[in-house]
Amino acid sequence: MSDSIHRYDEADRAAIYRVIRERRDVRSFVRTPVEPETLGRILESAHAAPSVGLSQPWRFLRITDPDMRVTIHALVQEERARTADALGGRSDEFLRLKVEGILDCGELIVAALLTGGTREIFGRRTLPEMDLASVACAIENLWLAARAEGLGLGWVSMFDPQALAALLRFPPDARPVAVLCLGHVQAFDPAPRLAIERWRQPRPLTDMLYENRWPEDAE
Repeated sequence: MSDSIHRYDEADRAAIYRVIRERRDVRSFVRTPVEPETLGRILESAHAAPSVGLSQPWRFLRITDPDMRVTIHALVQEERARTADALGGRSDEFLRLKVEGILDCGELIVAALLTGGTREIFGRRTLPEMDLASVACAIENLWLAARAEGLGLGWVSMFDPQALAALLRFPPDARPVAVLCLGHVQAFDPAPRLAIERWRQPRPLTDMLYENRWPEDAE
């Protein structure tokens, strides 16, 4: 069978697969501002993500107030302590991990889900979580665009959503789903940081690819 006439050329395909392969969840940043033009391209890439029923349920808040950044950092540290308690025997190991770069990154962005989109029926009638999946697609686009621009991005999920929403004066029909640290880095890790720190090792695709029916012995 011949290749699709819509197929990208070899160099472009290689670049796409490379950026997917080399994307990392970054925690350490260089305190250098992100150029406005670069930030604009990255955010436009996020906004080009697919969304259920073309609802575009994502909203992005740039945190440019230094005091607000410090307060968000404090909220994350509070949840970090709670997470450590919940981990029990791995709490000390967890507390040795660096889990965010909020105070050092060039740009701090809060990604939000506009839950008012629950009125959207197209594609959500039996799968209402598709609006959250749409926001996740936008974040992934942002992540890959950042890597292509030579910037790191870290997704921080350790926060109390209600506390962060109150801090940022969210309306009732919106909720934060990610604190995104974006900025310049010294280097990108050769493998996921949690794998390097021996917290968990990634499993191969063969463990997670089934055919026709779910195997009885599958996890």
